[in-house]
Amino acid sequence: MSPASRRAQRAGEPCPCGLQAAYGECCGRYLAGRDAPTAEALMRSRFCAFAVEDEVYLLRTWHPATRPARVQFERGMRWTELEIEAVTGGSPIHTEGTVTFRAHYVYRGRPGEMREQSRFVRHEGAWVYLDAVGE
Repeated sequence: MSPASRRAQRAGEPCPCGLQAAYGECCGRYLAGRDAPTAEALMRSRFCAFAVEDEVYLLRTWHPATRPARVQFERGMRWTELEIEAVTGGSPIHTEGTVTFRAHYVYRGRPGEMREQSRFVRHEGAWVYLDAVGE
C-alpha cells in the first residue's frame, strides 16, 4: 500500500503522535504536504511517517546536509507511542530547536523504546530534521 493510501485509510483514526486529534486533522495534513509550524509538530509528524512508512515525507523533511539517500524500514517494526519529554526553541519565531522524546515500538513481538534529542532547523523557510544531539 502506498503512503498516500495509508494516509487516506487512517484519516479518521487517532493520530499516532499521541495528540487527541484525528490523524487527518493532525499529522496527516503535514504528510499530505503542509509545512509543520513548529519543530515539535515536525517531530510528531516524522514519528507518524515512520509509523506509516512514508519515506518520501521523511526525506523531504530531512536537512540536505544530513539526509540519507534512502530510509530503511525494519520489517516487523511497529511504532506504537510517542512521548515528548522536552522542547527548546522551535516555535514559529525561532530558526532552530530541539525535541527530546521517547518513541515506543514493538519489534517482532517484543516491546522497546528509543530516546533521542533531535535538532531541527529552518531550511528554505520550513522546519527540517538536522540530526540527533550527540551523533
